Amino acid sequence: MDTSQMTHIQDEFDVSLETVEDARSLQDLKVRYLGKKGRVTGLMKEMKNLSNEERPAYGQKVNELRRNIEASIEEKSAEIEAAALEERLKNETIDVTLPGRKFNIGSQHPISRIIEDIEDFFIGLGYEIQEGYEVETDYYNFEALNLPKSHPARDMQDTFYISEEILLRTHTSPVQARVLEDRKGKEAVKIICPGKVYRRDSDDATHSHQFTQIEGLVVDKNIHMSDLKGTLELFAKEIFGTEREIRLRPSFFPFTEPSVEVDISCFKCKGAGCNVCKQSGWIEILGAGMVHPNVLRMAGYDPDEYSGFAFGMGPDRVAMLRYGIEDIRHLYTNDLRFINQFKQTEDGGENVESI
Repeated sequence: MDTSQMTHIQDEFDVSLETVEDARSLQDLKVRYLGKKGRVTGLMKEMKNLSNEERPAYGQKVNELRRNIEASIEEKSAEIEAAALEERLKNETIDVTLPGRKFNIGSQHPISRIIEDIEDFFIGLGYEIQEGYEVETDYYNFEALNLPKSHPARDMQDTFYISEEILLRTHTSPVQARVLEDRKGKEAVKIICPGKVYRRDSDDATHSHQFTQIEGLVVDKNIHMSDLKGTLELFAKEIFGTEREIRLRPSFFPFTEPSVEVDISCFKCKGAGCNVCKQSGWIEILGAGMVHPNVLRMAGYDPDEYSGFAFGMGPDRVAMLRYGIEDIRHLYTNDLRFINQFKQTEDGGENVESI
């Protein structure tokens, strides 16, 4: 058995290994010697020409050569990886004196901010927050609120009907009707109901087919119109400023009696008259009234024992008034140039640019 060929292959491999400088060259060298058509693999094919006595010793020598070459390749691979890592670390050295990168921080949507402010105010007065279904039944959206199918006041709310009995709610009042029904005429109610509502309005600067609404409801014994007026005065001063005053004007809503429209004194002209208040000195912000006895009776409350008040407002309109937004469509177009005007300063205050 001639082993000189193996010695020659080992010497030739050692010389070639010294010239290898990168992983690709090392892989090429490995294929040349250990691949299916490699030099070492070719030695194994010579075993067919040997006698049975020579084959074990020959195979042992070839395997020893293979192991030596594999060990050398692994060692060289580790050296190449270590050198590459050192070079990468050298090139990626961090300069800790450089200023940090500035990240663009998003801002809260003005409607979300208004809703949270209103919720915080009423929670402070002991109100619960209740939410309901945007897809409602005709009964809870109308009939339970003293609007039977033949009632002419239904024309005041142009409705998206899914079927004769299923619709997209036109106000958040169905939440109030459901809560009253759940309390079964035996418990006091003190809630606000924020959420989206839908009406078949033509979209323009002051109207939208989808908008937000917050309604409030208080039902208990000995609730009077004076309680409603005091609550709304506190609300106006909290949201629009401590100098604000309110006035109540007679109105009509099927689910309240008596009903009122609520105005606040104009925060821009202080009542002198301007384009915001249309020269009147007052701005309408919400509707309210004492809960109609029929609504209490349908929910299981005795109107001779219980009374209550309700009010409803649009956070969209409150946001438009508070921030001087002239077109409601700005609130729903998701234009970042508009949204980014409503940044908050580090101390939590508002930094609203002129719109």
